[in-house]
Amino acid sequence: MASQLSDANGGLSLAELPKSNVFTSKLPPDPAFETPEVSHRAPRETLGPRLVKGALYTFVRPEPAEESELLGVSPKAMNDLGLKPGEELSPKFKALVAGNEFYWDENEGGIYPWAQCYGALSALGVPTTRALSITLLPQSKVLRERLEPGAIVARFAESWLRIGTFDLLRARGDRELIRQLATYVAEDVFQGWEALPAMLPLDQSQSSDTVDNPPRHVSWDQVEGPPGSEENRFARLYREIARRNAKTVAAWQAYGFMNGVLNTDNTSIYGLSLDYGPFAFMDNFDPQYTPNHDDHLLRYCYKNQPSIIWWNLVRLGESLGELIGAGEDVDKEDFVRDGVTEEAAPAIIKRAEEIIDRTGKEFRMVFLNEYKRIMSNRLGLRSQKETDFQVLFSELLDTLEALELDFNHFFRRLSNISLSDIETKETRERTASIFFHNEGFGGIGYTEDSARQRVGDWLDKWRQRIIEDWGVDQDLERQRIMKSTNPKFLPRGWILDEVIERVERRGDREVLGRVMHMALNPFNEEWGQNHDEEERFCGDVPRFKRAMMCSCSS
Repeated sequence: MASQLSDANGGLSLAELPKSNVFTSKLPPDPAFETPEVSHRAPRETLGPRLVKGALYTFVRPEPAEESELLGVSPKAMNDLGLKPGEELSPKFKALVAGNEFYWDENEGGIYPWAQCYGALSALGVPTTRALSITLLPQSKVLRERLEPGAIVARFAESWLRIGTFDLLRARGDRELIRQLATYVAEDVFQGWEALPAMLPLDQSQSSDTVDNPPRHVSWDQVEGPPGSEENRFARLYREIARRNAKTVAAWQAYGFMNGVLNTDNTSIYGLSLDYGPFAFMDNFDPQYTPNHDDHLLRYCYKNQPSIIWWNLVRLGESLGELIGAGEDVDKEDFVRDGVTEEAAPAIIKRAEEIIDRTGKEFRMVFLNEYKRIMSNRLGLRSQKETDFQVLFSELLDTLEALELDFNHFFRRLSNISLSDIETKETRERTASIFFHNEGFGGIGYTEDSARQRVGDWLDKWRQRIIEDWGVDQDLERQRIMKSTNPKFLPRGWILDEVIERVERRGDREVLGRVMHMALNPFNEEWGQNHDEEERFCGDVPRFKRAMMCSCSS
């Protein structure tokens, strides 16, 4: 986007930035407030929570902030939006992100160093919504676990639509609006029906390349597949949404990220990491870790994230069931007008269930392919072998869990190891100590010697695979590439807690900018700011601050 919008001077002002209103121009508004002008003139008490039907949005003017302080702006977000450097200093920009000018999309709550995570995931290559800025509202108080000063995070994304948007319409039986919204998603969010993936072979025997790069450019009105298993354009839309979410959750698993709350309203149609609340990056590897202290059943824990995303996608399939199950009849006048007849219902239900089932298999294949790709990159592998999953990936995760080792530190420290450091059993077991915490190895039933041996055995297998792919003469290049994939810094919960405390209680504004710079450049060896602070933030997580938990309102 930036390359398309930037002028000769390296960016545009807010006034020059192209504006659009595709969503509000193509979808129905709240009939009580059909335009911003009507909403602006309405008494504020009429704009409160209420039941809105037959609409996909309502215009609500932001509550003016009498006093505001711009705490931080992401330079990467500014560049990606095509805004020129220095525009964040303008009164118009400050008024916009404080909600006093015109309204983009904002999130209100307490002070949000969580906004750092938007940039961090983006820097890792994980699909995500983005944070442009954070603005303190000192006169506004927000009740969370305690009374906190209010703040606004100005965010942007390709789309804010969620699976929950379709859930609501299905619950109300609004089939006409479901069709209208699905059409909007295909034509305007995904840039046309022809951009959607063609049907995969029914035998599911296709290669990884076919799964990752299915044919596209299918005409909008074309129906694919044999009788009884036909897929129309709405089925292709459903599969595209599933594929995007499969890749995103694969990236979460590979980088140890947990959203914390993954209901349908927090699952993006576009496959973005959405609405961070009790999120976290993994400290010690624990598949059952959840950062949400209200998640007593571990529904959203690390190991359950792929299955819960698929559960949400099944709910989307049910919302689209009438459209995907109709097959070639989806555009017939009587179907569009009257919906599913009693006579046609069994065939439509059967076809929809088959499509959801096939999409589930595709979701799993796309997820595994993406997970293997990222994990192979993190381990420095140039190629993929079937045996890697069990011999390297699974054995590594089992070892990290058994010895209570830090997930992301392991990969970064592995990037620093030379093959010459681990040529013999003795040197491998000696090198193993770099992965242990300062207080020593963890895990029940291990001595220091047995812990070193277990890590050393894995290093031996990894070394053999690295030599297969790289030989012994390209080790420096292998290390360089691994460091460009494995972050040295991640905004962990304990760091963000410290940032909150320093910004809110000590008035330390500079730490926010330093941590933002680190989050936007996570692969750096150093950042040239505060060396001691950088080393502390990139070092061992303090023992009693590991696996922190918080609530949805934190």
